[in-house]
Parts: sequence; C-alpha cells; structure tokens
Amino acid sequence: MRPVHSLKTLFALFASLMATHSTASNVIHTEKSLYRNIVIYEEGDQRCMSFSQRDQSARQTCKSLDDPNQFVFTYTKMMMGALYLNPDPRNVLIVGLGGGVLPMALAKMYPDAAIDIVEIDPAVVKVAKQFFGFESGQQLHVIEEDGRVFAKRAGKAGQRYDLIMLDAFDHQYIPEHLLTQEFLLEIKKLLTADGVLAANTFSTSRLYDHESTTYQSVFGEFYNLRVQYKNRIVLARLDGAPARDAIDRNAAALEEKLKPLGFGRDWLLPLFSTKPDWKADARILTDQYSPSNLLNSVF
Repeated sequence: MRPVHSLKTLFALFASLMATHSTASNVIHTEKSLYRNIVIYEEGDQRCMSFSQRDQSARQTCKSLDDPNQFVFTYTKMMMGALYLNPDPRNVLIVGLGGGVLPMALAKMYPDAAIDIVEIDPAVVKVAKQFFGFESGQQLHVIEEDGRVFAKRAGKAGQRYDLIMLDAFDHQYIPEHLLTQEFLLEIKKLLTADGVLAANTFSTSRLYDHESTTYQSVFGEFYNLRVQYKNRIVLARLDGAPARDAIDRNAAALEEKLKPLGFGRDWLLPLFSTKPDWKADARILTDQYSPSNLLNSVF
C-alpha cells in the first residue's frame, strides 16, 4: 500500500501546479463579434489578444505591462525593417489593427505622418482602445472595412502611400482574398514611386511556396526576412529590392529611433535576404485558385 504521506505530497504538488497554471494565464475580458471571439488575457508581465478561446497561444497582439514601448513579438520588429527601404514615410496604410502596436509605434516615430488603419471588425477596434492604449484621431485614422474593398476604392480614388503594411489575420491565417495576385496588384497601385510594402506571413504555412511565387509575380525580387520560427516578412518596392548599401545607410540613420522598441540593426540586418528559398514552380495564388482552406496549416 502506498504511504499516506506520499499521497498527500502528490496531491499538494498537483494542487500547486494547477494553481500556477490558473494564475499564469488570467482572462480579463472576452468580446464576441460577427467575425470571431476575442479573448484578452494577462500572462506574467504581458497582456495579449487572441482570436481563439480554445487556443490562447494563437496571439494576435501582446504588450509588455512593464515597458509598453518595447515590442513583444519578433514579427513586429521585422515589419519595421520596411523603414530600411524608405526611412521617411509620410502616408502609411496598415491593413489589420490587432492591438495597434505597429501604428502607435509609427505615430511616435513620425508625428507628422498620416496613418490609415483598415480593420474589418469594430470589436477589435474597441478592445484595442480599451486594453492596449490605442487612440484614433487626426493622425491615426481607422477605417472599419474589409481590406480588399478598401484597396479597390482607394485605387480608384488615386490614394497613394509611402508605406503599406499587411497584417490582417483571422483565427487561422490570412483571409484567402488577401492572398491573391489580384489583391497584391491592387495594393501595388497604392504605392508611391519609392513606396514600400511589408507583409506578415507564416514561414511554417503550407502556402509558403505559393505565397512567395505570388509576391514575386507582382513585385519581382524582394527582401525575405525569416527567423527559425513561424513568421516571415516580405519587403517589396515597385522597382525591386534596393541595394544593400542603401539598406545599411538607412539602418544606421534609424538606430536611435528603433532602440526604444527593443532592437536595432545588429539584430535586424542579418535577416535581410533576397535568395529564394521556395519552389519556383509553385502555382501562383489567384482569385480563381486560392485553396487556402486546404493548404494553410501552419505546422
């Protein structure tokens, strides 16, 4: 027979582990919308937004409660690499708000820039303001609309941007109508002559090869930033990838502006590569061929 004191010890250990787990991730708010269930939770010194009540590891936004200025996610640091291609954007478009980390950082760095944020879900805008310190106004202008619809209308209206960031996700992946060649051509029309596109994708997605050939078909050579896990960032310009010496000069000039965000050129520059690492014959994604429901598993 097992000694009673051993059972008590095991029970106490189990109770301790359960208590630790329950306090490690503390849900502070849930919000339902037409598009998703939004969960806001705190874990350690971070507050995060998730679009999945079942899987809080699928995080759309996190901010440090101890230092809200520093970026928590690696991908947001990589997205700021777009500034190495155009260091002085005056008109910015961001598709996908999340908690507003990227637009708020750009607003601080470039107080004279006009920043349009397109977000389809009013509930996301609500929780970004309530829990992540996002404030819309004259500089940060929120348009509650589908990104594809906005791009088409903006193109017809002749709007142009020096920097466009694509960061729209649902609880699974990028919506399929924001993955296609036709959509990227609409986005391309919105860029100024020296404008830059930064797109957040997953390096672990089964769509990786298809996405890569699709971006290449629209923009030609682009900078491909990858880390060992999950995210890949596409950085593209109308005239192809700029020379590396120009990238280095811009990185040096931006060093002091990026330091408050928790990174700099020593970390970011080694990620810049134009070498294709995808299957060159992968079929291009189009409005007629966009089987993301079959291919977008990220593992």
